Amino acid sequence: MEPNQLDLFNSAQLTSRKRRPDVPLMSADALVRWKTQIAAHQQRARENQPIQQVALFDLAPVHCDPEQIDPLTLRLDTLSFFERPGQDLGEPCIYFVVDTTAKLILYVGETVHSNQRWRSTHDAKRYINQYISLHRQYQLDVAICISFWWDAPSATQSRQALEKQLILKWQSPFNKENWKRWGQPFG
Repeated sequence: MEPNQLDLFNSAQLTSRKRRPDVPLMSADALVRWKTQIAAHQQRARENQPIQQVALFDLAPVHCDPEQIDPLTLRLDTLSFFERPGQDLGEPCIYFVVDTTAKLILYVGETVHSNQRWRSTHDAKRYINQYISLHRQYQLDVAICISFWWDAPSATQSRQALEKQLILKWQSPFNKENWKRWGQPFG
């Protein structure tokens, strides 16, 4: 995919005096190619584990090792998880927005309050809605879920550092750090 930012809708149509229905610039074939490229990268990241240095003594595994966190193996939940009755503020965690149909990690985030983060405004919600809408328009299968990694550090800087490593590892397309690589068709 070109590194240029893509628009979901033609900007000329949005500014024209005659109101025409929005026409996506990303065709079904382009959407499938875009997802295929991301899936290929993420599969390589999953398979290519870094070489482990051999130690003379048995060392305890490093807590919060980004190489040991695979979002596709974590328990999945719905994006409306926070609406369940009796929810408190939640706990610190790293979370992943996943398209389970395509086995794609779309977004990596961190929060100190897992149940509060998604109640408020979040740009990723808009990207997800546009992503789902485009799939439905082309009658393509899509299933968006969220997964949580609960062993995240409670210290904000440590948690954010881990989040950044995971964003760079998985190249999640809805994170701004990866827009140059994948474009921004849903932003």
